[in-house]
Amino acid sequence: MKVTRRQLLTVAAAATSPAWGSPLGSGSGQPSWPLQPVRLIVGFPAGSSPDMLARLLAEQLAPRIGQAVVVENRPGAAGNIAVDLVAKATDGHTIGISPNGPLSSSPHLYPKLPYNPERDLAPISLVATSPMVLAAPAQYPASDIREAMLYARNQGDKLNYGSVGAGSASHLAMELLKIQTGIRPVHIPFNGFPAVVTAMIGGQIELSFLVPSIALPHVRSGRLKLFGVSSGTRSILVPDMEPIATGANVPRFDVEVWNGIIAPKSMHHTVQARLAQHLYEILRIQTVRDSLFAMSWQAVGSLPAGLSQRMRSDSATWGGVVRMAQIKLD
Repeated sequence: MKVTRRQLLTVAAAATSPAWGSPLGSGSGQPSWPLQPVRLIVGFPAGSSPDMLARLLAEQLAPRIGQAVVVENRPGAAGNIAVDLVAKATDGHTIGISPNGPLSSSPHLYPKLPYNPERDLAPISLVATSPMVLAAPAQYPASDIREAMLYARNQGDKLNYGSVGAGSASHLAMELLKIQTGIRPVHIPFNGFPAVVTAMIGGQIELSFLVPSIALPHVRSGRLKLFGVSSGTRSILVPDMEPIATGANVPRFDVEVWNGIIAPKSMHHTVQARLAQHLYEILRIQTVRDSLFAMSWQAVGSLPAGLSQRMRSDSATWGGVVRMAQIKLD
């Protein structure tokens, strides 16, 4: 999202307004937040990609707000448990980092989801994005995305594709591609990308959407081939890869994985604005951008409206895919 100077100044003005402090207990009109360490909740284990992003941001955010930012790992339910904890937090000092799933597809996949992203969460900033790549074994009989789709259509349901689990981004992306191209490979879920790659190299599956950092080493070793990126435009993470949207003539195919910073809806709007401003600035520091790139992420750093827009648009896309593919999770 392109951020104008006027938008950035609006955020900055909100964060430094004299009205900032009074709702938080300061009679002087000066900012009184934070009054204690800030919790940054992550729905995945230590060492996971969201966890590494959280720790990178926490290190930069702490000196800017004058309090420690404590990363708290609460894994489980594909990140939904952590997002629910953020949604229900009432201390004014709890935020979270979440991938796209709990914020966009989970409401359509889980009928008993205990939170509603639009009702219960305040979007703060879109942190980083990454496309996936469409991968196949080296022996797959196609040299580009056009040939790959033609071969898959001719095979009907004789081909298999792998994902990292029902409802995951790799699952939903392939179901969207099936809807838009007419291919019909059968879904086989696995527990993690390494298992998907092993199955692909071993011939149990023919296609999968992988993250670039997982796929590229196997492409260089000659065991896998790639047919394109899932994003609607070329990505700096895999600059030589053509978008599937153009190569397969499916212009509406545009899928990225992403992480965003969220807060409870109850957090005061001026605190939200201040956090958004800090994150916007942090994600423009070159060393931070370089660190994200090394993790296979492209830094973004949006205003709250940018994350809100991404959540709404992705929710609409995945809601349609879930209904059309009749995906149901407990």
